[in-house]
Order: sequence, then C-alpha cells, then structure tokens
Amino acid sequence: MKTSFAIYPDLAEKTVFITGGASGIGAEIVRAFAMQKTRIGIIDLDAEASAALINEVGGDIVSAQCDLRDIGALKQAFEDLQARLGPADILVNNAARDDRHNWQDVTPEYFDERIATNLRHQFFAIQAVAPGMIEAGGGSIINMGSNSWWEAGGGFPVYATSKAAVHGLTRTMARDLGSHRIRVNTVVPGWIMTDRQKQLWATPQALENHRTRQCLPDLIEPVYVARMVLFLASDDAAMCTASNYMVEAGSI
Repeated sequence: MKTSFAIYPDLAEKTVFITGGASGIGAEIVRAFAMQKTRIGIIDLDAEASAALINEVGGDIVSAQCDLRDIGALKQAFEDLQARLGPADILVNNAARDDRHNWQDVTPEYFDERIATNLRHQFFAIQAVAPGMIEAGGGSIINMGSNSWWEAGGGFPVYATSKAAVHGLTRTMARDLGSHRIRVNTVVPGWIMTDRQKQLWATPQALENHRTRQCLPDLIEPVYVARMVLFLASDDAAMCTASNYMVEAGSI
C-alpha cells in the first residue's frame, strides 16, 4: 500500500467536523486530516473509541458524543464543537451503518430508523454548519455515499435507498449553497476493508467474487477514501461541486 501522500498546505489553516469519526472509514479520515494539521471535531456515539483515537493521533482534536438519530442532540453537538474550535470550514458527513436486512422483514419503524441512521442527519448537519460557512465566504461539504445502489446490491434495501438519496441531497444543496462558494460533493466508496467488514462479511469466497467485479485487483483500504476526502476539502478542488467521486476500483 502506498505510504507517501500529498500535503495540502491550505488544510492546516482550516477546521473540519467529521460525523462517525471514531472508527472505520471515519477514523481514517481523522488520521488523514491530522497529518495535514487541520483542527478536527469528531461527532460519534462511541465516546470511548473517540478518546482512544484522539490519544493515538494527537494534535488539535476534540470530540462530542451524540446519537445522530436525535437531531436535537446533533445540533447541540455541533454547537459544542463550534464553541471549542470555531466554525467549520469543512464538513464530512460520514456516519452510517450498512446492517443487512431482508426486505420482507422491514417494518415502517425499522425503515424510519434506517433513514435516520443513514441519511437524515446529513441534511441537519449541513443545516448546522452552513451559516458559519456562509459568513466565512465559503466551505466544503463532503457527503459519504455508497456504490451499493450503483451495483444493484441486495440484502440491505433501506440502506441502499438511503445512500441513493445522498446523491440527490448533494446535488440540491450544491445548488442552494453554491452562490456562497460552498462546495458540496459525494464520495462513493466501494467495498472498503474496514475492521467491521472483515469481521462480518469479508469471507474468502465473498472477497474472490468481489475481485472479479473490480477493474483493479487490489482490495480497497480506508486510507484511499480518506485521500479523496482530503482532495475535495482542499483548495485544489475549488471548482468541484455537485458531483460523485468514486473510490471503488472500477467495480460498477
């Protein structure tokens, strides 16, 4: 795996808020921004994992514990981070859970809970940080999608529906916020080899089947998603908005 990556000098002057930043892809995004010396605010339900990550990474990082399904608590978490770090220049809407479920077993209550877990908080996170970005004259919002719906993947219909909706959220908010020089984009990961994926679903047969769907033969490590996030957060992406940026090794 590549170990030498680009440095974006402009990111050292900025503040990023990352939802679901304590583990998985989110934790790798935190590590990537820490290497850029960015000020980092983590929002995550797992306070213990957040503290462990902050201890590991060091730098100018704080966290706020929050169940993102509780919008009141979410708004308070953003207020707490802004009080400690100042307004966000960058928002990474990363938090989600790809729990498997059978379409025949889905109840209205489960459907609503999955939407709250995987989609609704992204909108309200944008609502929370956009006023500060408007006042600052610009910003970058990065929503985390998934190629599960692009691939017509099965076994998690409400998750796939949520992630498909992220595309629409990105497009419409890019239009509404673009006049303020706020860029809104979606990063679309393929099957990323987080610890969760390895523990639950990455069997030898599943991995071999997936390799045949990718153009590239290598499994995708979380660091490569984080690198795309850094690019979209940086001034190098100043004219990039309303778009999807795939990190899936050509597996669509």
